[in-house]
Amino acid sequence: MPTDPKTIVFTPEAVPPLPSFSQAVISGDRVYASGNIGCTRDWKIVEGGVKAQTRAALENLSVVLRAAGSGLEHVIKANIYLTDMVNDFQPMNEVYAEFFDKNLMPARTCVGVACLPGGAAVEIECVAEVASKN
Repeated sequence: MPTDPKTIVFTPEAVPPLPSFSQAVISGDRVYASGNIGCTRDWKIVEGGVKAQTRAALENLSVVLRAAGSGLEHVIKANIYLTDMVNDFQPMNEVYAEFFDKNLMPARTCVGVACLPGGAAVEIECVAEVASKN
């Protein structure tokens, strides 16, 4: 049984979490980041379609991971949710590939969903290794 308590991650530099979840939680040597949609800090969906939303979601996820002593380079597993797999899968992948070393891509699942918060086209969550304890 693990003895390390869970640590809630919060950074004012990222999109603020709703009261029903945390930006991320550290447990042991892993950080579990909540889903991020492509929105501004005041929860407005960014314009420019799935590419712009994917970029915004990954940038926000990166900020949260840094606050947890991690980073995108430490992502072990990513889960991606798309509202339009047919039209948005390839453009999302193009942007996603910009954020990760092509030789160290994390494990990943991508699924189609009926809808996402705020009418977003994409949501991304992940599990990453904690590189350093803050």
